[in-house]
Amino acid sequence: MSRVTALIADDEALMRANLREQLALAWPELDIVAEAADGDEAVALCAQYRPDVAFLDIRMPGRTGLDAALEIGDATRVVFVTAYEQHALAAFEAGAVDYLLKPIEQDRLAQTVDRIRRNLQQPPEALEGLLADLRRSIKPADARYMRWIKASIGRELRLLSVDDVIYFQSDTKYTRVVLANTEALIRTPLKELLAGLDPEKFWQIHRGTLVNVTAIGSVSRDGLEKQSVHLKGRAEKLAVSRQFFHLFRQM
Repeated sequence: MSRVTALIADDEALMRANLREQLALAWPELDIVAEAADGDEAVALCAQYRPDVAFLDIRMPGRTGLDAALEIGDATRVVFVTAYEQHALAAFEAGAVDYLLKPIEQDRLAQTVDRIRRNLQQPPEALEGLLADLRRSIKPADARYMRWIKASIGRELRLLSVDDVIYFQSDTKYTRVVLANTEALIRTPLKELLAGLDPEKFWQIHRGTLVNVTAIGSVSRDGLEKQSVHLKGRAEKLAVSRQFFHLFRQM
C-alpha cells in the first residue's frame, strides 16, 4: 500500500506539535510531509508536496484556513481545525469535509482518521459550496494572538485556553500559569508570552506578572509608592510596579 501523506497548518507552533503527536498515535502510518504557519504557506506547500490530507486551522494570518482551502480546491482532502463552539458548526455537519474542535480529543480524531481512510479511494470533494456556507456561519476574528498553551499539570500534558488564565507569574526557571481551579508550569518566558498575547486582554503589571484584565476586581493604593491588584473571587493580591501605575489611573 502506498504511503498516505498529510500537511498541518496552524499559526501556533504548540498546536501543530500537539496535532502531530496525536496523529502519530491515531494513525502511525501517516507521513506528515509539511507544516505551515499561515494560509499562504499552506497553499504553497500543498502545491509542492501534494499531500493526501490537509489539516487546516481556520484562523490563520494571511490567507485563513477557508481561503487556503478555496485555493487548494479539490487537490487534497481537507480537515478543518477550529476553536468554534459546537452550535456554530452546522455547515461542517452537512459538508463533505471533516473538522476537529480544539482542544482536539483523541476519540474524535480517531473518528476523523477512520473516515479519511475509508474515503481514500474516492477523489477529494469540491469545496466551493461548503466554504460559502462556512463564511456565512463563522465570524472572522483576529488570528494574531496566542489562544492555547501547552502545560504540565502533575504528570499530564494539557492544552489550556488562554482565556481561562487569571495570571502568569515568573517563578525561577519557569512561568506559573494560574487558573481558577489549578495552576501549571511552563518554560516559556514572560517576555515571549507578552509578545504573543492580546495586549487588550493581558496587562503587564510587574516585571514578573501578566494579569488577565477580566480577572481584576479592584486596585488598592498604599501611599504614592505601592499599588496592588485584587482579583475577583481570589484572596491573593498582585503587586503593581511603579512603571505600570498609569494603567490604573482611571480606576
